[in-house]
Amino acid sequence: MLNINNIGAGAMIHVRDHKTPYLIDPWDYLGPKRRKLLDESWAGLFREHILSELPVHKIASSYTDGFGRPTKEIYATLGALILQQMHDLTDEETVSQFSFNLQWHYALDIPGESDEAKYLCAKTLWTLRHLVAEKGLDRELFNATTETLAKVFGVDTSKQRIDSVHIRSNMRRLGRICIFSQSIHNFLINLKRQRRAIFETIEKELLDRYLTEKALGCFSLVKPSESAKTLETVSRDLLLLVERFRQDKQVTSLTTFGVLLRVLKDQCDLADAGPTGMALKEPKKILSSSLQNPSDPDAGYDAHKGQGYQIQVMETYCDSPDEATREKTLNLITHVEIESAHVSDFHALIPAVESTKERGLVPEEILADSLYGSEENREKAKDAGVEVISPVMGTPKEGTFGLADFPQTDKGKIAACPQGHVPVKFKQGKKGACSVGFASQHCGG
Repeated sequence: MLNINNIGAGAMIHVRDHKTPYLIDPWDYLGPKRRKLLDESWAGLFREHILSELPVHKIASSYTDGFGRPTKEIYATLGALILQQMHDLTDEETVSQFSFNLQWHYALDIPGESDEAKYLCAKTLWTLRHLVAEKGLDRELFNATTETLAKVFGVDTSKQRIDSVHIRSNMRRLGRICIFSQSIHNFLINLKRQRRAIFETIEKELLDRYLTEKALGCFSLVKPSESAKTLETVSRDLLLLVERFRQDKQVTSLTTFGVLLRVLKDQCDLADAGPTGMALKEPKKILSSSLQNPSDPDAGYDAHKGQGYQIQVMETYCDSPDEATREKTLNLITHVEIESAHVSDFHALIPAVESTKERGLVPEEILADSLYGSEENREKAKDAGVEVISPVMGTPKEGTFGLADFPQTDKGKIAACPQGHVPVKFKQGKKGACSVGFASQHCGG
């Protein structure tokens, strides 16, 4: 790991020490009133508590000290990435704010007036964002910021709530024919670029059918009466390519070949293969985790919300009856996880509990929808000292009562029936489940 404290003044890696106070305050020219406004704004909070905690050493290790062009001050540029997301700005807007906005200069601790200090190009932002994604620092940035804010504001994390938000992927929705044809097209393009000699062994008829954009567009113009035949053709072509190159390590190492294998597994049933060696699955048997578009292989499908992704978000909340107290309380997001849209909320609760527990932000109770509150999740959360509060699965039929209709004690036990009669029998199960019985003369009829 690169020790940023040992980087010399003439080094190519530009990193300043933002923890040591200035001998002469470069912000003194602002005057006490404007300085106070900055200190009490988000800019002062960021400069004082967050800037110096950024994982700059993990970015600095990607550069070579003593060789190449000097970097921009890495704390400032990494901080700019966070502010860009915070203010929802484009790269061009971020460059403008970095160059001219006094609040940004104060937040990022950039007192100088030179272009070297207060200018960065969009390419620098793109490169840095790529490094952050490549090194998986987005989660570390989130965790560091969240933990700092929790300490600064003394956030009460005892009560939290979790839910998922669907995000539609910015991609074209493809039918089965187009999924096959586009996957083959991408594979052939990739093969031509990476393995030219092997590409030239493929029959011209197959190349003419899939390689050009014009030919590819024909698959989206298929008549309904011809769709079954066309689907059979494209699926057979994909199978032939897979079988032809399955043993060739030069080809199987290509990502696009992996996509062919996935489409074959998603869309076809080789176990029930007929004379052609393959049988297409019925649409209802295709899983929601199947490939939706070769251009976005991680996206999934949710029957209610559509294609894309979902984000699991857990945050603190205040349930004080006093509105003024609720307005002043900081609701802090403590956990975020991005998933494919097909993943059930059932799987999200325990990772959220474990994540917050590792960072000292674990709640005592969590409000959640019914999918999160399965008996298995409740038991695992209970072992971690967390109580899960969620609705019971299912909706009561007309003329029947649900659990919410029964008054309960402070400890969650049934106190009475909807008509006010106390139970005559109570049985505790092994896994926390319980059953309650009432007198038949009260419930009969």
